[in-house]
Amino acid sequence: MTAGDIASRFACSWPTTTGHLQILEKAALVIVEKRGRERFYRLDVDRLLAVTGGWLAWFVDDRKEH
Repeated sequence: MTAGDIASRFACSWPTTTGHLQILEKAALVIVEKRGRERFYRLDVDRLLAVTGGWLAWFVDDRKEH
């Protein structure tokens, strides 16, 4: 989806959405494909699962110690 498409789904402006997408891109959580003047964003599902899985495992491991 383009930033505009994504922004239209939320109650925030296009520039705000673009700023958030840049942060997600730097974190390697979204993949950006340039097509002409537009940029299309998609989740890097494998990366997202790895990050969230590791984060959630921290809580599970912590509970075992108590």
